[in-house]
Amino acid sequence: MANLQERLPENVPGDFFVDSTCIDCNTCTQLARGIFRDHGDQCSVYHQPETADEIKLAMMALVACPTGSIGATRNHNAHIGIDAFPLLVDENVYFCGFTAESSFGAWSYLITRPPSQGGNVLIDSPRFATQLVKRIEAMGGVSKMLLTHRDDIADHELFRKKFDCVRTMHAADGATRLAVEQTLDGEEEVSLDEDL
Repeated sequence: MANLQERLPENVPGDFFVDSTCIDCNTCTQLARGIFRDHGDQCSVYHQPETADEIKLAMMALVACPTGSIGATRNHNAHIGIDAFPLLVDENVYFCGFTAESSFGAWSYLITRPPSQGGNVLIDSPRFATQLVKRIEAMGGVSKMLLTHRDDIADHELFRKKFDCVRTMHAADGATRLAVEQTLDGEEEVSLDEDL
């Protein structure tokens, strides 16, 4: 939860703000470019949201922020941001939002596929947030999880327990340390199934 007393001086005056706990992951600037900016080692609000669409983007950034560094002085319906995730990016690819501080705000994606094609695939792990997990469950859960980098694993173990998914990771990037279900090795292209 952002602290108004720690509001960064780079924020323009108004409702939304970023506090001093920002780790400069740039999730907010990617989600709401017209509202947030990177001013060096941290991000701040440079345009206060005015329209319903802008408020929605600011609330999405607030929800997705891995450190809870975004706040507002007025009450806003949190579900404006919460219910936006997973956010459709293209065709069957969704950005999960709910980034994690433990992965420095790394983005996680859900690829939806019918069970006949092997089911849904989670690329890296977001925070294990109750509302997000319910939405993913309603979308068919997770059959496979591809962990691309040792720093982007966040709450992978909780997702594994919830969905009984198979985690895949390369040995050179920490698969043996995590004891994942499928370890990749070498530099050759690998088929995870007939579609991946």
